Amino acid sequence: MATTENNEISKRDRQLGRLREKYPDKKFEDDEEIYGQIGEDYDNYEKQLGGYREREKALSDMFASDPRSAEFLTEMSKGGNPVLSLLKNFGPDIKETLDDPDKMQELADVWAEEQQRIAKSKQLDDEYAENLPKSLDALKQFQEERGLTDEQADEIIFHLINIVRDGVMGKFSPEMFDLMTKAINHDEDVADAQEEGEVAGRNQKVTEKLRKNKNGDGLAPLNGRNNQQGSGKQGMDIFDIANMA
Repeated sequence: MATTENNEISKRDRQLGRLREKYPDKKFEDDEEIYGQIGEDYDNYEKQLGGYREREKALSDMFASDPRSAEFLTEMSKGGNPVLSLLKNFGPDIKETLDDPDKMQELADVWAEEQQRIAKSKQLDDEYAENLPKSLDALKQFQEERGLTDEQADEIIFHLINIVRDGVMGKFSPEMFDLMTKAINHDEDVADAQEEGEVAGRNQKVTEKLRKNKNGDGLAPLNGRNNQQGSGKQGMDIFDIANMA
């Protein structure tokens, strides 16, 4: 019985180790988080497996509809010249395209579209190369202003990269929603906390003055009703004291 329990614990610890290695930002301290992540990973695995099966079926259907495609790809995988293999397997189709003005125009349109895609990709690469040093400088300045360690700065970048990557893939988690909500409401929360602090401070002053008036200091009140040398003012109530605070 003890051996079985030890084996179960060993399997659990081994699974926890894999999860913590894969997700270093998570602690996995309770079953809800552990099984939630396992379920999410399993769903992603099934989704990926389904994608593989769809692509495999698409290739299989393509090869079945035109065996020349399979031969062309097979020759390429063995190091064959793709141009020669293309001419060998699709030579008549290529000649027909070259002799047909409409198909030549279609070919020209496809080529122009591909060139635009390449140019756009290069533009994005150039923008990334230009913006990255500026971002790193901004992070360094932020780190110095906040007194953060290199490990803390690295952790910030790690989380930001994960957020951007998940966003590109269309993945948005409840943790991400919570993080954005806190960021949006930060200024309002700070203002509310400041106002609460100011109110608490005024209340404290009022309480202290009330306590002092109640205890007395052994002297006759200068503004009391029985002292003609007073200011002539009536006794102050709590609102008067609050206004003086």
